[in-house]
Amino acid sequence: QAEKMLKIVLQSKNPVFRCVLSSNKRLLSTSSHLCKEETKQSVLHDFHLKNKACMVPYAGWTMPIKYKSLGIIDSHHHTRNKASLFDVSHMLQTKVHGDDKVAFVESLTVCDVKGLPGNAGSLTVFTNNDGGIMDDAIVNQTQQDYLYVVSNAGCADKIKAHLKESLEEFKSKGGNVEIEHLDFGLLALQGPKMATLLQKGTKMDLSKLYFMQNVETDLFGIDCRITRCGYTGEDGVEISVGREDAVELAERICEHKDVELAGLGARDSLRLEAGLCLYGNDIGEDTTPVEAGLTWCVAKPRRKEKNFPGADRILGQIKSKPSKRRCGLIVDTAIARPGAIVKDKNGVEVGKVTSGCPSPTLGMNIAMAYLPLPLCKVSTEVDVVVRKKVLNAKVVKMPFVPANYYLK
Repeated sequence: QAEKMLKIVLQSKNPVFRCVLSSNKRLLSTSSHLCKEETKQSVLHDFHLKNKACMVPYAGWTMPIKYKSLGIIDSHHHTRNKASLFDVSHMLQTKVHGDDKVAFVESLTVCDVKGLPGNAGSLTVFTNNDGGIMDDAIVNQTQQDYLYVVSNAGCADKIKAHLKESLEEFKSKGGNVEIEHLDFGLLALQGPKMATLLQKGTKMDLSKLYFMQNVETDLFGIDCRITRCGYTGEDGVEISVGREDAVELAERICEHKDVELAGLGARDSLRLEAGLCLYGNDIGEDTTPVEAGLTWCVAKPRRKEKNFPGADRILGQIKSKPSKRRCGLIVDTAIARPGAIVKDKNGVEVGKVTSGCPSPTLGMNIAMAYLPLPLCKVSTEVDVVVRKKVLNAKVVKMPFVPANYYLK
């Protein structure tokens, strides 16, 4: 059944729909293979079917890509103007306990965990010994004396194994740490109306919860953890909630007239407009955080300590600059999908597109690609080959659409 659904959506003539699928080709192809076995279902699976979702295999899960009520483009605009509820329960949620939890997480990432305030978090990356990105994640300090980490579904098995192996070594040296993987729901409410509609359901003053801060509270009488963050560039929250309460919470949120359900399709076009990376396309174990334009993730105290995996290569690139870097492109005439070849104006191949789609907000074709450093200057013109046609493209600053995070 999942393979049949995947075939239907791949035959869609909707350009944004096809680009979303193309951008997620690695995860979809992986999921297609897994369809021969059994894909996982979100705690909201029946809720999605009840609300007439188009379900597709994704990263080993069956997840909604869109709903009958709104197409991907309309869903995209709704998120930018009002608020959309996304099911992101496929993400890996982990608690790290113990006296040495900070040292343990810092031994695997570039994050300055000990420098985070009691309820704050930060985007970070797990790095390998060569400085490549094993996964990106958000690490949160909490007021409950544990670290709360959210990482990608597509890397869940890899990161679980990495954490297990690293934990055994860490504890063998006397470290006091325990890891707990959560089987919880995770809902993302994104858009400018988010705070107004959620405030009616909680005594917590959301005006005092800023971007990348988290709090354990109740929402519509349901215990949960709210983190002010997201993957759309808009003000939003991610809500971690027990499996037994996830459907009820989703239903309560959807009672508001300004909320619509949204799927992976709108989520991908929104994140691309926001200049955010998709693991497996825009970042991976063959790219470093410096090459990916994520140097800011490498906290200054960690640069001084030089004690994270791949530190020599990453710090060397910070000092001397990398040979390539992730750039934003505006492409003339047609859509540049992942894998499209990028050439300089002399016809020499210089890179490939990693993500690309029509921007519903801008009405332009946007893309990301890794280019040699001399070509990364804003306004530099390059060529992109799309269906054997050579199209002009211009390097632009990212994000393509300004972010609307709720900053302190």
